[in-house]
Amino acid sequence: MSNHHFHRRAAAAGTEAGAYLRRFRQHAGLSQLDLSLITGISQRHLSCIETGRANASPSTLHAVLSALDVPLEQSNDVFLAAGYAPRYTASPLNAPEMEMVYAAVNHILQANNPAPAIVIASNWDITAANVSTGLLFDMVGLAQGHRSGLNLLTTLLCPGGLGDYLINAEEIRAIAWQRATREAASNADLSHLLSSIPAPASLPADAALSPVVLTRVHSKQGELAFLSTFTTFGMPLDITVASLRIEHLIPADTQTWKTMAAAYEQWLAVQA
Repeated sequence: MSNHHFHRRAAAAGTEAGAYLRRFRQHAGLSQLDLSLITGISQRHLSCIETGRANASPSTLHAVLSALDVPLEQSNDVFLAAGYAPRYTASPLNAPEMEMVYAAVNHILQANNPAPAIVIASNWDITAANVSTGLLFDMVGLAQGHRSGLNLLTTLLCPGGLGDYLINAEEIRAIAWQRATREAASNADLSHLLSSIPAPASLPADAALSPVVLTRVHSKQGELAFLSTFTTFGMPLDITVASLRIEHLIPADTQTWKTMAAAYEQWLAVQA
């Protein structure tokens, strides 16, 4: 291969990788100056990388992709586009090294009782849940037929699911749809699922300004209110691990805490 041909291919790879980075930066709503301040990479060098006038080293790519919170699978695409080997692997769900991850997840789920907690995969399938989640479903009256193999999007947005028991269903459905739509841009399975689910009404203007969103639920014990927060694995190097997230439904008031605690204590008494 001639030097001219080699440099032409390298330039083409740099341009393609730079185009990826520019799209990710713009999607994150950051200017080149913003990204420069976050990563410590000069704005001039970032500009040269994005336009293909300079090739980014693996360490520079890693710094930029991490700062932009790019999913690991898409990060692999950027490394390939830049002419490097993929940086991240995807362990099979039954791989021995995943046992430690599952043990950690199970510990977090059980420690969260009496507050509900669920594990959500990248396509929003609920892959695990703690006892308190089942107790909440019982208090809500969610039919058994809608509780096996649950997908969080489906149960929130489709008739007969958990969404039917939410007091502020319009708000929660709109927020879930907006988040899933953003994630679907890089997830073909999630995009396919969204195409089969009816889109909710637009997000109410006043809800969009709220710093926190409460999930308000009709139950046999009256209204229950929860604040949702997520746990993810910090700095994962595996695509499978990075795709897992745990949603915690933290009781937002004293009555909800008392209701969930009483239900959990009753469950423990039955198990004894």
